[in-house]
Order: sequence, then structure tokens, then C-alpha cells
Amino acid sequence: MPVDPPQALPASLWAATAIPAPLYAGAKGDAVADVAIVGAGYTGLSAALHLSQAGRKVIVVEASEPGWGASGRNGGQIIAGLKHDPDTLEARFGRKLGRAITETFGAGGDLVVDLIEKYRIDCHAERSGWIQGAHGPRPFSDIVTPRFRQWHARGVEARLLDRQQMADLTGSAPEAYHGGWFDPRGGVLQPLSYARGLAAAAMSQGATVLARSPALGLRREGDNWRLDLGQASVRARQVVLATNAYTGNLWPGLRQTVIPVTSFQIATQPLAPALRRTILPGGQGVADTRRLLLYFRLDHEGRLVMGGRSPVDDNPTMDDAAPLKAALARIFPQAAGVPVEFVWSGKVAITKDTMPHIHMLAPGLFTALGCNGRGVAACTTTGRLLADLALGTAPADLPFPVTAPDRYALHALRKIGVFAFSQYYRLLDSRSAA
Repeated sequence: MPVDPPQALPASLWAATAIPAPLYAGAKGDAVADVAIVGAGYTGLSAALHLSQAGRKVIVVEASEPGWGASGRNGGQIIAGLKHDPDTLEARFGRKLGRAITETFGAGGDLVVDLIEKYRIDCHAERSGWIQGAHGPRPFSDIVTPRFRQWHARGVEARLLDRQQMADLTGSAPEAYHGGWFDPRGGVLQPLSYARGLAAAAMSQGATVLARSPALGLRREGDNWRLDLGQASVRARQVVLATNAYTGNLWPGLRQTVIPVTSFQIATQPLAPALRRTILPGGQGVADTRRLLLYFRLDHEGRLVMGGRSPVDDNPTMDDAAPLKAALARIFPQAAGVPVEFVWSGKVAITKDTMPHIHMLAPGLFTALGCNGRGVAACTTTGRLLADLALGTAPADLPFPVTAPDRYALHALRKIGVFAFSQYYRLLDSRSAA
């Protein structure tokens, strides 16, 4: 089965400032494990860590290096919960399962911080909170206010922010946001350092991480699965596929269950101290309510990082940064003249229902994908859930539904569809901001 050759880590702010990678192994000979994991992003590494903690022999197979995909290129925001509000989850899945989903993913930030503290991961993590900004009156009344009320009713010490409070807390122009809400469970971290730290933690518990070892094929052999790695192989009783937005054709039809959407980011040069004090002085991560959302934060060296959805593919140039530079100048006019130092992009896996999906594809074959832009906490959580499945938890006992794959129709036309929906969403965002 043809696959793309391993690629070097793309240039980005995170690649330039991450902690050194641990020493990964290379594929060699015919290895045997209890569980083989394909993909060394947050999902696969979290699964590997939790399985290794439980005494399983784990081998992680990664085509490039841990953190190469979205786990090393995202905005580094720790966001508790899922895209759907607690009441929506209970209405869709029933009170018992809906509440379990809410509690499990609502505690995603706690899981991330606990792992960072337990394994002393140096990733500049700050539990500074997360803010969602309403880009207009309707999003404030229809999205932000109900979301705040639902989480507050469940014991979260959240705060609803009016226009002036939003401006004061973020340093944004008063006209930039109608208001917002503050979630104390969130925060920020260096995403590639976190990925490398998870890999090191899993290795410390006995897991083997094979870098630059693309999986070329997967087949059943008796009671085991065999991963073909070219000149090497891995045989295991169980396999976890954790490739998310970068899912290929290793398992038929899985790639068609998500739409990879490009997330594009820029980072300024480090802000001067006086200017830095006027922008996000509390160090929170921020995302807004646009369908084509904007998100921003400061990194640990004082750069202003801003991201958003973009038709630009991998390897963007400074010329591609114009829309985000304009958004930065509009939201933070005091920083409009600060030069941009880094531009980069990565893929986000979008599902039909904007929910993560966990599937049992065959006996002993599991997968999870589609964190829909909330990968730091959500992927760490789904990795733990995958580990629970592999350890013998029955699907009915998992605090999240285990479903059959649901493919997108006309998946081959996804790029045209993404562009068309982007234009439509841009129109809706402009209307709701009025």
C-alpha cells in the first residue's frame, strides 16, 4: 500500500521553542507487543502512557516523529469540555450517558495538568483559564450565555463577561467583542513540548516509540494483528489507530469519516514589556464564537499567537498571513505594528456531529478521531478511553459512546466543500456580528 514518506517536522513557533525530543527507536526486525498504536499525537501517546502504566507492552508506530501533526502545531490551548454544551449532550445521549460525557471531558484539563505534574513535563503550562469571546450580540445571547449558565450550574466557577470586562481581561479593543465567558479549568501550554513530554512519559513506563516508521499495511494473522513497516513489522493482540486528521488508507473507509480542515497561525516577535502588559495580562487562551473562529494567546516568551481557519495548505508563507494580521490589528490595535516572526499550519479533523468518535473496527482493533479543534484536552482524554477499551472495559461501560464509523458522502470532493462552506460561514459570521 503506497504511503507518503516520513516528513521533517514543519517550521513553526513550537518547533523553534520546544524542549528537545527524547531518543526514539527505529523499526527493526519483527517486534511483538500486547498493543500496537499507530500515530504518536496526543491520542496515541496518552493511550500508550495509560496502557504502559497498567503493565501492557506497548509499541507506538509513528510515520515521522511524535508531535509532527496537529499535536505539535495547534494553538496550545487547554479547553475543558466538548463543542456541545452539557444540556445538549444529555438531550442527545440521555441523562446518564450525557452526564458521563460531560464529566469526563469537562475534567480533560485536570487530566492534562495531572500528567504534566506527575511526569514533570516541561511545556510551559499555565492553568490561567480560557475565555470564549462573543463576536456579536446574538452569539452572546445564543451561545455564550447558555454555555456559561450550564457549566456554572454544574459547579464550575465560571464568569460571564460584558463588553468592558472582556476588553479589560484580554486587552482587546472594546468593539472587538460583545462579551464572553471565563472558564477557570482552561489554560495554555507549549503543544510540541507537551507531545514530546507525553512520549518521554510513556517511554519511562516501558513503551517503545518507533519514529520515522510509517505503517504500510495492517492485516489479521490468527489471534493477532500484524503491522507491516517495510523492512520490519509489529505483531500485537490489539491495535489502536490514532491518526486523526492525518488518517490514511490503513483501514478501509476510516479516512472518509473526517474532513481535514487547515488551521493557520501566526506569531509576532516577542512584545516589548510595556506592550505585553496590555495584552492578556492573565495569560489566558482565547477563542471566539465565529464559525470560522479566531483564537489567540501569548506564548512563554511574550509573542502574540493568533490562529484561524484557512484555505492555505501546509507550508504557508508570510504572504498568506495577511488576513490574520488584519484580524490581529483589529482586535489588538496596540500591537498592529509588531512584525510577524512565524507562520505555520496544520490539520484539524472535523466530524459530521463535531463530536470525537470512538470505534471498534474489528476484534482487537480500536480507533478514536475527530476532536474538532479541542485536541489538547480532548485527545488526551480519548487516548485514556482507548486504553480502557484495550484493557477490557466493555463499550457499554465506557463514559462515551462507541459507535460504527459514519463516512462523509462525496468525501473525494472535500476540498471544494470546505471552500464553499467557508464562504457561507464567513457570511453568517458577518451577519451575527451585527
